[in-house]
Amino acid sequence: MKTLLPMLLATSLALPACTRSDPNLLNGYVEADYVRVAAPVAGRLVKRDVMRGDEITAGAPLFSLNTDDELAARDEAAAKVATAEARLADLLKGDRTEELVAKDASLRQAQAALDLSTAELKRVEPLVRSKALAAADLDQARSNEHRDRARVAELSAQIVVAKLGGRPDAIGAAQSEVKAARDQLAGAEWRLKEKSQTAPAAARVEDTLYEAGEWIPAGTPVVTLLPPANVKIRFYVPETQLARLTKGASVAIHMDGSAPVQATISFISNQAEYTPPVIYSRETREKLVFLCEARPQAADAPRLHPGQPVEVHLP
Repeated sequence: MKTLLPMLLATSLALPACTRSDPNLLNGYVEADYVRVAAPVAGRLVKRDVMRGDEITAGAPLFSLNTDDELAARDEAAAKVATAEARLADLLKGDRTEELVAKDASLRQAQAALDLSTAELKRVEPLVRSKALAAADLDQARSNEHRDRARVAELSAQIVVAKLGGRPDAIGAAQSEVKAARDQLAGAEWRLKEKSQTAPAAARVEDTLYEAGEWIPAGTPVVTLLPPANVKIRFYVPETQLARLTKGASVAIHMDGSAPVQATISFISNQAEYTPPVIYSRETREKLVFLCEARPQAADAPRLHPGQPVEVHLP
């Protein structure tokens, strides 16, 4: 008796399909494309904000992982950015005002010495020509004037360089350091942000896979969502009726105990296949059919549940 029960059950399920005579009425079932939300970084689950069956809006918090390491890395990267930016700013602005004032004072002192040595040279030259002074005195006066003039030129060049700031290659290296530090900070901030995940769209929470305190490997889903737009009806159309259907056509979906809803055909397969035995009777099992998918309106999607058998009325 126990061995006959499965056979009797299969026969009773096939009878409605065998006795149905309406060619516009096809069997189908509800399917869904689930959104499995995961964090791209590993961590311990600190908080899960949703429960199975919750209806949530886009942007609603889903779960959070521990952030101790990420906060420390973010703060360290921020400090490196501040240090690199300060070094670049120091190279760009040149010497401090106090240093420039000191260099200006040295230049004025050197200029005064040059003025004195120039005047001394002008005084000595006629005296040497008149034999009042020896030629060695003229050589000494000329040497002093050349020395003081070189000193003035040296200090003037130092002031120009001090106002220019660092060398171009040093500035370029500092700019590269700033960019690298900022990129590191951006990466640290991204990892910190990814430790908390939010809903990408309004959806129903279909399943929760971890509890608070558990370790979550990177990329492992924690929450499974079902947005209304991801609900679809799958059904198989016989080759003899395929020409009647086009993408975008409307079909009526009938469910047990509920009013029918309209759905729009979104996909028609280009490849034929044999009729799935769970849908069609033994007599039609060998016929070639084409898979079709239809999507209901977002407002009607909550009335449909994945796995639910439906009847599809063709236009």
